[in-house]
Amino acid sequence: MTPYDIKKDLKQLYAPKNTGWALLDVPEQQFLAIDGRGNPNTAESYKKAVEALYTFAYTIKMAAKQRGEDFVVGPLEGLWWAEDYTAFTVRAKDSWQWTMLIAQPEWIGEDAVEEARETVRRKKKLDAPVRLEKLHEGRCAQALHVGSYDDEGPLLARLHDEFLPAQGLKPTGLHHEVYLGDPRRVEPAKLRTVLRQPVG
Repeated sequence: MTPYDIKKDLKQLYAPKNTGWALLDVPEQQFLAIDGRGNPNTAESYKKAVEALYTFAYTIKMAAKQRGEDFVVGPLEGLWWAEDYTAFTVRAKDSWQWTMLIAQPEWIGEDAVEEARETVRRKKKLDAPVRLEKLHEGRCAQALHVGSYDDEGPLLARLHDEFLPAQGLKPTGLHHEVYLGDPRRVEPAKLRTVLRQPVG
């Protein structure tokens, strides 16, 4: 049986073509989630959080595979916010707060997460505050950014200064990013990142 792949099931969320802002409706999803604060390039807490998230994700996947419910681990995603929005346009990363995410199939429940927690504690000696969280963003503006993460500023500025005012809309939730490339393997100019903003 072909493993379930969220990138194929929800192509509009994980394989958009538009590099300019467009509106879409995002259904409810569930994620493994972990919170933190600080510069994702330099904060040790960020590195440890992402490592913990992937450890849980692959532990859950392997357990599901043994039950005949295999799935492809989804890409890393993040919710980002700061007390002052300009922290993003000027890339003041030390003030950023974040919740990092990896989407989970709908059949994965709290029991699977707790089973993974025990396995990770026993085998990896890792005790991390990873949780299962549902997120229903609804109406969103979304665009595909191609290039370095640090070059997102102009596209985000167009969202807030041009696109949303023209549509008569305002942000209603947290800035959401989906990372379709691995920065360790892909040169910055070729990185692909989905940028998403709940609006209303």
